Amino acid sequence: MKRSILVHPTGRFDNHARTYQQIEAVPIAAAMGAEIRGVIIARLDDQQFDEIRDALFHHKMIFFRGQELTRGDQAAFSLRFGPFAEDAYTRGIAEHPDVQPLIREADARDAHIFGSGWHTDSPFLAEPPAISMLYGVDIPPYGGDTIWANAALAYATLSETMQKLIAPLRVHMSMINVVASVMDYATPGDTPAGRLAALKGSGALPEDVQRKIKGAFHPLVRTHPVTGEKSLYCDGSYAVGIEGMAPQEAEALLDFLAAHLTQPAFTCRLRWEPKTLALWDNRLCVHQAFNDYDGHRRELYRTTVAGEVPR
Repeated sequence: MKRSILVHPTGRFDNHARTYQQIEAVPIAAAMGAEIRGVIIARLDDQQFDEIRDALFHHKMIFFRGQELTRGDQAAFSLRFGPFAEDAYTRGIAEHPDVQPLIREADARDAHIFGSGWHTDSPFLAEPPAISMLYGVDIPPYGGDTIWANAALAYATLSETMQKLIAPLRVHMSMINVVASVMDYATPGDTPAGRLAALKGSGALPEDVQRKIKGAFHPLVRTHPVTGEKSLYCDGSYAVGIEGMAPQEAEALLDFLAAHLTQPAFTCRLRWEPKTLALWDNRLCVHQAFNDYDGHRRELYRTTVAGEVPR
């Protein structure tokens, strides 16, 4: 009989709220995630920002309710964490080219949506984005949630033998499976998935897409550059192989790690509301969106913060 991989890591959870002077952090799950209260993002002082940054690294994902933000406000907040990252999929708005609209109209019926499937953002790049953030403008009355899983907690609960086994390994991150899925299920149009779908049957793919399909090799276990925390760096969307392993060997190991990483005990889930700003550290968690709001419009704006070569 096949054994369940589910674990309930009693004693491993550490999503408690730290005490801050300028903000309040309210955890939303045992594994990760917290709501930050008591600040106005458009008018942050340096101490408030430093506490928000600390809360982000501790909780892996944080969010704010009731924030009145312009696209310029969001861009300015992103830049406090660092320069903008390369965006692998989307086009920015005219006034702020590094603020990307993620809009799905009420009449859309695509089987594929942007952000579906467990993933960390753009790991096929040589320097994947460190931090991503989304601001909700038009939100469905239900559906359209986002869910995250704590990659550091997942690593910590692996056996010592498994940790030693995977420590030296490098994972191949590529866009190839996402491109194939989009071409099979998405409708051509002016959306991230639609622009990829429009390439189907066109012969050679553009050089930029070929570069992302070629991808990059990164440590399967990466170390956070600020906190020193170790985490699994793999997912079910972009991890396609392991350096030095036969495809069948790599597939078996990556399937196990992806299933281990995304089990319910390691997750938190956000019910979006208008004027909600959420941000997360791609080096410490994976996430996915849901295609479950047919008939309702959803409008969010995304920014990403440049990261480093994973170590």
